[in-house]
Amino acid sequence: MSSATYPNAQAIFYQQYETVRRDEVVGILLALFLGTFGVHHFYLRRTGLGILYCCFCWTSIPTLLGFIECFFMARRVREYNSFQAAAIAASLGIPVPGWGQPVNIPGGPAPTAAPGSGFAPAAGFVPAVGFLPAAGFVAGTETGPVPAAEQVPCSRCQRVNPPGAKFCVGCGQAL
Repeated sequence: MSSATYPNAQAIFYQQYETVRRDEVVGILLALFLGTFGVHHFYLRRTGLGILYCCFCWTSIPTLLGFIECFFMARRVREYNSFQAAAIAASLGIPVPGWGQPVNIPGGPAPTAAPGSGFAPAAGFVPAVGFLPAAGFVAGTETGPVPAAEQVPCSRCQRVNPPGAKFCVGCGQAL
């Protein structure tokens, strides 16, 4: 695990995750039509089982198993994707977006405590996108607000990003 922090770790996470994630429908179709040769196992980087299926492809056993496994492929692909997401997040030193507190939910109200409940939001809580500071303010800058001319708007979500950002803070698209 790296101790270095990245200026826009969430955007880097989404960029790397999109390159390694697998599609559930593709996994199901591979198991159904090419399960005899174990292609669905190679798709999920389970090369040992893929080679085993190839060794026995001349029998009807891998064909039957491939048909049965097509019903379980969606869950296996989701597990594969969650392991990949956890590994990428750990390498970036961030929690996996979407696991735990909501991340970048536009316009949702900030959590509030019922009167007299003794509950308060956790320390370091960052409110949803709709409750970010006013335009022109970049957190952590000692020099004050950044002029609007230096900020970069995202073409997809129209969110204003800090100067020098390579990815949108809201949606992760390259700027």
